[in-house]
Amino acid sequence: MTVRILLVDDHPVVRTGLRAMLGTQPDLEVVGEAENGERALALAATLRPDVVLMDLQLGAGIDGVEATRRIVALPEPPRVLVLTTYDTDADILAAVAAGAAGYQLKDTPPEDLHVAIRTAAAGDTALAPRVASRLLGRIRAPGTQLTARELEVLRLVADGLSNREISRTLMLSEATVKTHLVRIYDKLGVDSRTAAVAAAQRSGLIRDR
Repeated sequence: MTVRILLVDDHPVVRTGLRAMLGTQPDLEVVGEAENGERALALAATLRPDVVLMDLQLGAGIDGVEATRRIVALPEPPRVLVLTTYDTDADILAAVAAGAAGYQLKDTPPEDLHVAIRTAAAGDTALAPRVASRLLGRIRAPGTQLTARELEVLRLVADGLSNREISRTLMLSEATVKTHLVRIYDKLGVDSRTAAVAAAQRSGLIRDR
């Protein structure tokens, strides 16, 4: 059976490289390319691929997480396999929560990516070893790990948003945002927003801006 693939990445050179690399496999066929989330959603609906190979950072418009969420909500949706450079807890959890069937990193060897695509197309989960290790670590030490919502709040803090702006973005009360921050400080052993962001970046919880 041939696996039909839609490539989603905002860099043409990356898409060209992926197309060439996947073209070496007789059972893998690239049926379309999209440079942004909106285009990905449209092509996923019309081309009906088996697997969407999705980057997370897509420039203007909706990002890879939101595109994933919308694609998996389609009737008879394709499987979405994330392919990105980011391996932070915040990115991994957001993608998994959005419905991604797997999460691979761009330094994955070609043969491993081929296997991951076939695995996702077959209906199974395809996680890169480093990603699986991070998720396993969260399961083993849940009390010291930030929740998905706490990571979301912390990412917005790192982006420079105030409590009021975070409350509006996440549709939470300011009191709830403050409660999340208190818990974040406690888990990270810090006492300020700046220290929390620095600690999270050092430990790979959020991206180093």
